Amino acid sequence: MSLNTTLGKYVKYALNFRLCSGWGHTRYRKKPALGGRYLNDPREIYEFNAWDNVEWDEEQEKEALAAVTKNSTQKMNAEDKEKFQNDADKFWDSFYGVHQNRFFKDRHWLFTEFTELAAPHAAEDQKPRSIFELGCGVGNTILPILKYSNEPQLKVYGCDFSERAIEILKTSKDYDTKRCEVFVMDATLDEWSVPFAEGSLDIIVLIFVLSAIEPTKMSRVAGNCFRYLRPGGLLLFRDYGRYDMAQLRFKSGKCLEDNFYVRGDGTLVYFFTQEEVRDLFCKAGFVEEQSVVDRRLQVNRGRMLKMYRVWIQTKMRKPITETINQ
Repeated sequence: MSLNTTLGKYVKYALNFRLCSGWGHTRYRKKPALGGRYLNDPREIYEFNAWDNVEWDEEQEKEALAAVTKNSTQKMNAEDKEKFQNDADKFWDSFYGVHQNRFFKDRHWLFTEFTELAAPHAAEDQKPRSIFELGCGVGNTILPILKYSNEPQLKVYGCDFSERAIEILKTSKDYDTKRCEVFVMDATLDEWSVPFAEGSLDIIVLIFVLSAIEPTKMSRVAGNCFRYLRPGGLLLFRDYGRYDMAQLRFKSGKCLEDNFYVRGDGTLVYFFTQEEVRDLFCKAGFVEEQSVVDRRLQVNRGRMLKMYRVWIQTKMRKPITETINQ
């Protein structure tokens, strides 16, 4: 009997064993009824593929710290570091050239986590609104907003420093030139070249984009966001948190500086703490309205694996000056 035949029989046996040993009924189940995904009984861990707000114990924190310490001890040499930082747009162009619009899924959680993006229910409440997304990519946030909003006076803007991403977004069937305008821009520049006035935007969206920017330039981005939001405007942020599974998996030599890495495809990623995000935006002038560490346990039920994800989510408001000065 050949090795491949033997392995095939073993895999089939293992799968049948899992199906017969109590977890077969979970094969196509994604989340509990009514959307609640809280693991109250550890024995139910493989009932679904994801659990929300999973607390870490001290041992898990130590293991995560040890993994990060190990993969960040050897920093990347200065020449390679400069190449990845200076050619960031080229690496993202290459990324989108390969994956087109297939890699990132539309964010169906968007209107649950950020209800402010949804259209007002009452027609009389539908005043003119402007939304701007930095790092819009191929439209995984912008396109759902356009699709589900019937606001007649909605204007959505988006920028990305990947020219290829913007080209792909503009070819989407859901891209509406009457309500949307996207363009190529490096958001780390001191001065933004944008089609809207300072102090005019209602909402700015930063979803998994600030992590792709070198840390020394992040304050510049935060300052410009504050500058272009209207008084009372809102900034919505979601990005990778410290000790996320993706950070723990990096190999030695991929670390540019502490908590800042280069992926295999040449794109960059930083992993934040809650305090870092708060400090960054509050120093720019924002007032924090929400700050959440989203710890999620994802389960591979086929291989019986547990994968811990960590995201930071915040909502920051630009103060209304008149109210503050009273």
